[in-house]
Amino acid sequence: MTATEPKVLVAYASKHGATREIAEAVAAGLREAGCTVDCRAAHDAPRPDGYDAVVLGSATYVKRWRREARRFLHDHRDALAQRPLWLFSSGPIGEQDPDPDWIEPSAVLKAAEQLGARDHVVFGGRVPADPHNFVERAMARDTPAEFADRRDWDEIRAWARTIAAAVNAPAAAH
Repeated sequence: MTATEPKVLVAYASKHGATREIAEAVAAGLREAGCTVDCRAAHDAPRPDGYDAVVLGSATYVKRWRREARRFLHDHRDALAQRPLWLFSSGPIGEQDPDPDWIEPSAVLKAAEQLGARDHVVFGGRVPADPHNFVERAMARDTPAEFADRRDWDEIRAWARTIAAAVNAPAAAH
């Protein structure tokens, strides 16, 4: 790694893999922009101390992040407060645009503000491909196919480029 290659940790919490796929797309965008990236599940991610920046994302269910993402945010708050931090949530599906009051994880938004996060975005989600319970099976059954995957890959890649520009800016100044 050279001084011009910022090291970024992309950590995520995903139940069915849709959020993992978003994290992997963000990581790929950062790599394309010249960053060194580790993309790991939050429960398996290393401490953020050795990274120049961190991106943390989670699937959101009824205004709550998954436990492993909340734990990562809590356990590493001192280290996260000392480096650039970006957050993303995923989850909304279906025909209508979701009500922000329903999907915005208020505890995460509060933590993001306290830690000085650069951004928090909400990306569309995907109906579980492998529904496990009644609610998930009902979602799979009742969501029209054209609204079952609301992830906007162009939007996700564009967001990754904004992060890359921000983390590459200090390296370019040297």
